[in-house]
Amino acid sequence: MLHELLRREGLVVNKKRTYRLYRELKLQVRTKQRKKLNRPRIPMQMPDGVNQRWSMDFVSDALFNGKRFRALTIVDAYTRECLAIEVDQGIKGEQVVETLAGLETRRGLPVRIRVDNGPEFISKALDRWAYEHGVTLDFSRPVASRIVV
Repeated sequence: MLHELLRREGLVVNKKRTYRLYRELKLQVRTKQRKKLNRPRIPMQMPDGVNQRWSMDFVSDALFNGKRFRALTIVDAYTRECLAIEVDQGIKGEQVVETLAGLETRRGLPVRIRVDNGPEFISKALDRWAYEHGVTLDFSRPVASRIVV
């Protein structure tokens, strides 16, 4: 992730070089949990129009025989319209990107997408898609480890 952030800034082009510099500076991934800061909550701004903010999340359930399934739901926050529901036994980041690509052709792209910190939403595939299309991923609870420099 660090390499990807540096590459976007135009600072490093080689993963081996990024790793070498990382080791020379004796940087480490934090292993301890940071203490929670007592910050005031910032109220979320409501969108002013269509395609300004979408929300994505998963719901899950089980069939009569015990097999579990998940459904990816994408909702426009302004109109409260459900734009897509993708159902499968296991949905990966690539499938989330495919669903968003299908919505792009039918509806256009939002300015930002509100997501939680699930593994499908912090995947490299979704991060790359959002960066290439100029969409901001708005995480509900920012993780400190994502902002490692």
